[in-house]
Amino acid sequence: MTVQKGKRMAISIQEHMAINVCPGPIRPIRQISAYFPRLSPTSSFSDSLSPNQPGFPPAGGGASGGGGLLSPLSPGATGGGGTLSVMSSMDTSVEIDSCDSDDNTSLGTLEFDLLYESATSSLHCTVLKAKGLKPMDFNGLADPYVKLHLLPGACKANKLKTKIVKNTLNPVWNETLTYCGITEEDMYRKTLRVSVCDEDKLTHNEFIGESRVALRRVKPNQPKHFNVCLEHPPPLASPTAMSTALRGISCYLREWETEQQRSLEERGRLLLCLQFLPPAQDTDGGEVLPEAKERAKGGLCVGVRRCAHLAAMDVNGFSDPYVKTYLKPDVKKKSKHKTAVIKKTLNPEFNEEFFYEITFNELATKTLEVTVWDYDLGKSNDFIGGVSLSCQSQGDALQHWIDCLKNKGKKVERWHTLTNDLPGFQE
Repeated sequence: MTVQKGKRMAISIQEHMAINVCPGPIRPIRQISAYFPRLSPTSSFSDSLSPNQPGFPPAGGGASGGGGLLSPLSPGATGGGGTLSVMSSMDTSVEIDSCDSDDNTSLGTLEFDLLYESATSSLHCTVLKAKGLKPMDFNGLADPYVKLHLLPGACKANKLKTKIVKNTLNPVWNETLTYCGITEEDMYRKTLRVSVCDEDKLTHNEFIGESRVALRRVKPNQPKHFNVCLEHPPPLASPTAMSTALRGISCYLREWETEQQRSLEERGRLLLCLQFLPPAQDTDGGEVLPEAKERAKGGLCVGVRRCAHLAAMDVNGFSDPYVKTYLKPDVKKKSKHKTAVIKKTLNPEFNEEFFYEITFNELATKTLEVTVWDYDLGKSNDFIGGVSLSCQSQGDALQHWIDCLKNKGKKVERWHTLTNDLPGFQE
């Protein structure tokens, strides 16, 4: 390369790179983080080093010499070995000082057991304990409790709640919460939402985290243990943030999901007990109670046990339910029986029995209609739902009726899903 007199020597970038890459030890390539080092708390460096400061080796430096970067962790090292030591300390410092962590882990973990008893149509959730919950109060602790919801379903109708454990991030509950009236169909299509919240007396309770379990994962009569990381609730899709095409698809999917939800909408569940009592043989001696004397003639005993997950009919999100029974056709209109009203609940327990004096042959031609109502003072009562049982019924209602006729003298219990299309009901 020739240089004219009176002009400064110019070096092209290609030549500069060639000069930089001179023979010598292979040094690690500097990353952008090397220009802004985050030193470990165990390091003795107090000042940040930059490529222009004396601590960095010169571009064309060799394997040794005073220009090499000395590591504070190995004072005797020189040259390239010192550079490697500092780079390793920088990498370690990023791991130590980094405050980024998985959000799921930061919310805590929860342990619980699920057991579905098919014989009683009940789902038992035993909430055991939680660990490492996210602090929610000023004292760095929380007052946690667990809530259960069945999805899809009305919130207040199927909400269950544990006790509150004060001032802890590692609460232990060992508490069993039970859902009644859970059918095998529910276990196939429903999801259990388990959420952990922090109780605040002066403000609204705060949400910590949740976990959702598809009930189809739980086999009947076999307990299943869960140890899960709590998560944030899934975000709702926002069609406004999408393109025009995606917005249209989203709207269509929402309408379709709404229609599916309506088709699966339930008015609630009813637990009925049927028993046909054959005529008793006349016996001598002893005083017979009037009720026993009436039932001695034979007939149908209808036991209204309880309701579960009823539809809310009042503005407070609850209902004031009661149950009525009819044995139709009823020409004289004397077959009506009515339970007591239970205030402000969606899961009432009645445990009342009604008796119809009737022969076995007549019963085969009758229809038992059971309706559930919401009591309203000063206006018409609201119809919640009902079920019709006869030889012309279908599904569970027909099976329950046949089991009652086949097993004379035995009590047969079964859960029924209420419908709002019961024909010919009357208030």
